[in-house]
Amino acid sequence: MVKSVTIKYSNFFSRVGSKIFSILGLCCLVFLQWSCEEKPISKTAEVEEIKNYTDYVNTFIGTAPLTDPEQIGYTPPKDWRVWAGLVYPGSSLPNAMVQLSPITAYGTGAGYQYEDNEILGFTHTNKGHWNFCNIPILPIAGENATYPYGSSFSHSNEKASPAYYQVYLKDYKVNVELSSTLRAGIHKYSFQSQDNRMVLLDLGTANNHVDDWRFDKIGLNEMAGYQQMGSERIYFYAHVDAPIKGVQKINGGKSKGYVLLNLGESKSTVVLRIGLSFVSIENAKENLTKEIGSQTLEQVRQKGEAIWNGLLSKIAVKGGSEKEKTLFYSSLYRTFLWPALRSDANGDFRNEKDSIVNKGHRYYTNPSFWDTYRNKLVLLQILDPQLCNDIIKSLVDRGSHSGFIPTFFHGDHAAAFISGSYGRGIRDYDVQKAYELLLNNAYKQGGTRPYIKEYITQGFIADPDVENPHVETKAKAGVSKTLEYAYDDYALALLAKELKDSTHYSDLMKRANNYKNVFDTKTNFMRGKLEDGSWITPFDPQYPYYEYMYREANAWQVSFYVPHDMEGLKALYGSDQAFENKLDSLFTLKWNPEYIARNVSSFIGQYCHGNQPDHEAPFGYYFIDKPEKSQRIIDTILSDFYGIGEQGLALSGMDDAGEMSSWYVCSAMGLYPFSPADTEYLVSVPIFDQITVNTGAKNELKISTQPASRSLKRIVVNDTPMEGYFIPHKLFLEGGEISIETE
Repeated sequence: MVKSVTIKYSNFFSRVGSKIFSILGLCCLVFLQWSCEEKPISKTAEVEEIKNYTDYVNTFIGTAPLTDPEQIGYTPPKDWRVWAGLVYPGSSLPNAMVQLSPITAYGTGAGYQYEDNEILGFTHTNKGHWNFCNIPILPIAGENATYPYGSSFSHSNEKASPAYYQVYLKDYKVNVELSSTLRAGIHKYSFQSQDNRMVLLDLGTANNHVDDWRFDKIGLNEMAGYQQMGSERIYFYAHVDAPIKGVQKINGGKSKGYVLLNLGESKSTVVLRIGLSFVSIENAKENLTKEIGSQTLEQVRQKGEAIWNGLLSKIAVKGGSEKEKTLFYSSLYRTFLWPALRSDANGDFRNEKDSIVNKGHRYYTNPSFWDTYRNKLVLLQILDPQLCNDIIKSLVDRGSHSGFIPTFFHGDHAAAFISGSYGRGIRDYDVQKAYELLLNNAYKQGGTRPYIKEYITQGFIADPDVENPHVETKAKAGVSKTLEYAYDDYALALLAKELKDSTHYSDLMKRANNYKNVFDTKTNFMRGKLEDGSWITPFDPQYPYYEYMYREANAWQVSFYVPHDMEGLKALYGSDQAFENKLDSLFTLKWNPEYIARNVSSFIGQYCHGNQPDHEAPFGYYFIDKPEKSQRIIDTILSDFYGIGEQGLALSGMDDAGEMSSWYVCSAMGLYPFSPADTEYLVSVPIFDQITVNTGAKNELKISTQPASRSLKRIVVNDTPMEGYFIPHKLFLEGGEISIETE
């Protein structure tokens, strides 16, 4: 048996002196360390088939902070909360419009921080990215019901699952239960106090600045209105099953204004039902009527849990520990929360021109492409092709107004998503229009790709010569853009080939080699250049930048990002051994604790799992035919970087709309989309004995492995040994069996 081992990042460097980091000496050290330590293998056992998958979803994972400098990689400055998830624990359905969740502090990502002890309200939209948290509502009662409103609470009287949230508000003596549908929410308030019963609608507050709001009481117990943030307006229509005996409006229409509904001495249990719409109050009312109507909270909850169970059961696992199953299904759940629905039950939505249209498909927000194109969007392609069709239709609709397919934050990764979707048989949209808009992205100035003219002309994007640059220096992030555009060119070239556009295919494939233009063969790093083509100096490959040369990374973390041409990247090193040495150094060269960037945290050497730019790097050893070395890193990440911290509820970094979670799902399954535009998956050893994937296609795909070892020996597909380490997407469509044999 080949022993499988791990690098224990919390104590490894304390044992290794700083003077042994020569390449050859380091390699020897790594070999000895990896050869002599055995990675603990999870105890496995045959268990009954899971009946209720939501029992394995812990929606609190990702709500707690990281506080241990050993796990963070540095001692954070005073009052810094290290991003360790930034997720919300409340109720939602897959890719819904409504996310009904508690908020403990505004302007804090998802609004809920596990260490807080006060709830300010329950909001109805969320992403986990410092925006939304709209239409805050809070039941209040008793003598303590005075401004500013909020109540203490205890985690001991708080529960959550994907379609349900419950908490007891101590100050107001109210038990709150929440559930939701796609476009509506239901609140159940159980009051203990008869005094001063009210409902707060904190309409002047959200994670975004509120520019305007409106509230109207309708009849005895109904209400309607909106919140407006910039150009976006969110409408609501609500019903309370108790008479509203009075309304107080404070600072009407202004930021920090709010509404108080006086319920008087009503019955002890009050139910509030609310519908949302991004189109109109009338549509919000229709959404409420169609999706909740007169249903009880328990009925809504049961239907929500059934929907989640149907989705989560598409991947059934056997074996593994209870913690591993919890992390797996909690991560799979997080994969399906964004993008969010924006069309109503009748199909209406507001387009980019603020016109109300209805095109017969569900309209969604833009995906968080920079984060999620790597793995999450591929999981959506596998498990919900119709969702992907509608997302692409939404992107094309937006692009038809601007002339460009929209992106998110950095890069042009809609190219990988649309090209990968097309290659996987997802084609129920105007492919030619999507392709036309993606070509505009790739060739036209003023659109999705900043500095595209410079990129086309010289084959790289330069950065300015800045004296004493620091983490927050503003520039072009030229190295990261060059690398990402090169991959996007490759992805678009694949679509060009499918559509038989040989001219653009040839040109884009040439441009896909532009990564070579920022590779410095003297240092073996991807490195920033000035406009004249000379290297930026001085050069510290360990120093992280937000957007000078690199986007939220240092040179180590982007230098292995060539997912479309790893053979070409290896050739730049001159030999497999040189490439291996560099990878070894990536995972063993200790992070300098003086280098602090808030969202660059949680390290194995220079490798950062707390942010996305190097998430493909652990798989690099496959390309020198040493998958066992990759497996050691993958296993360390799976065991030590998820469900961590004091309460076991932190992640190693921000979840970023599900990318962090999706990395876990793919790697735990042993199938990672190393190049997401390609229709194949890199195989590693799963953490479960057996995995069954049921996509609703012809047949199930079964993946099995031996629990005794973590060292990959051979991949057998339908009784036929495979050459190499990749399996094709068609297995998800046709079904079959994958046997992963270990040494």
